[in-house]
Amino acid sequence: MQKSINWDAVSFDWNQVRAFLAAVEQGSLSGAARVLGQTQPTLSRQISSLEKELGVLLLERGTRGLTITDAGQGLLVHVRAMGQAALQLSLAATGQSAKVDGHVSITATNAFATFHLAGVLRRLRLEAPMITVTVEASNEVRDITRREADISIRHAAPTEPDLIGKHVADMSAQLYASRDFLDRHGRPVSAEECSDFDFIGFESPTTLIPILTSLGLTLTENQFRINTASGTALLEYVRQGLGMSILTEDAEDIFPELERVLPDLPAIPVPIWVVTHRELRTSRRIRVVFDVLSEELQNFTSSRRIADSTHR
Repeated sequence: MQKSINWDAVSFDWNQVRAFLAAVEQGSLSGAARVLGQTQPTLSRQISSLEKELGVLLLERGTRGLTITDAGQGLLVHVRAMGQAALQLSLAATGQSAKVDGHVSITATNAFATFHLAGVLRRLRLEAPMITVTVEASNEVRDITRREADISIRHAAPTEPDLIGKHVADMSAQLYASRDFLDRHGRPVSAEECSDFDFIGFESPTTLIPILTSLGLTLTENQFRINTASGTALLEYVRQGLGMSILTEDAEDIFPELERVLPDLPAIPVPIWVVTHRELRTSRRIRVVFDVLSEELQNFTSSRRIADSTHR
């Protein structure tokens, strides 16, 4: 545990220390007064007050200028450290009040990036126009610890110890097909009837079969005649009537030609996590983007839940 400061032992004023440091660095009281924007008598009084508080002579004033004493030399390393700390404090405060700028990379699945990030980016352009955003649309989980991305939108909590995540919302997924597909092939009324239909797989048939099996469907790999690792491609293939597949429920809001198959099937939960590196969270531009992402995704899912309850 860090020890607390003994405040009774700190009796001098920072302005006095600053006057002493400026005098040493400038080599004269007049030079120090100039860089600090003070009069020479004021500066001289501040140094004298510091010497009185510390009980040592820091500077010898002579006809040839200032000479730092041994005591002053011994304290100079600490005084310089205080000066650097004061500079860093000033820079940090300036950074907090300055406009936020810089580059931020966001990674999300291609479907999520295509259909859900536009509103987030629109708000960022209004609130932080100096931030440049790169969206990495990929179904592969980027390694934030290796700085492959600054922020990741994931559907599971982070497991890496250096990452922090915020569970911002929950979506649901259902079994969908296009109305054209169902008009041509019929609408199944039970899970058993789905064994007669074509399905579109995500990456491979083995990805979706366990999920569909948990919902009561008995399928074989032969029913997955089309497979893709692209979420946007999968959505388009379903829209074009090439088969059934699992899609998030917001797909029917975007594309009214989609129809839910077996509406009584249990919904598949799809959590949404916003994830970043623990150190990056202290970056102001990362924090701005992280917070906007979190708020906008919460607003989106909340508004959809309200709409769903209204339609029921």
